Amino acid sequence: MKIKSFFQLFLLVLVVSSCVSTKSTLMNVDENAPSLKINNENAFVITEYSKDSKYGYNPDYPINLFFKNIKDEQKNLERFFYAITGPKGEKIFFKKVGTCCPFPTKKSEMGAGYIDLYEITWVGQRSPIKLYINIFEKGVLMVPKGFELRKFSN
Repeated sequence: MKIKSFFQLFLLVLVVSSCVSTKSTLMNVDENAPSLKINNENAFVITEYSKDSKYGYNPDYPINLFFKNIKDEQKNLERFFYAITGPKGEKIFFKKVGTCCPFPTKKSEMGAGYIDLYEITWVGQRSPIKLYINIFEKGVLMVPKGFELRKFSN
């Protein structure tokens, strides 16, 4: 019985370790990107609009939301989604619909990260938009094409 359990554990470790590439395919990681800042309304301060149509829409060009540590995942998602709106200033709603694309990272205890897929909607929208979000790595935070910055009163 111990041999069977050992074999099952070995097989599980082998499968899990083979799912993570030893080389990342992420194209927009930038450890020298400016640190993210938060405004008085608890949203990320974003100053740039992406000119790249792949930004956020392609798993190799995810929106990188690393801020201090990965344990702030939910807060960071809220800070990002609160900072942007639909194309005409609509309030957006988001929900996680999947996870994909494992990659190596030093910011995870497991040595691997993954990309989350979020569905974004707003009232009056024809069909949801899907955006890829990376909570593990840094990069320049921008507004993806098709979205606008929220107007804050300061």
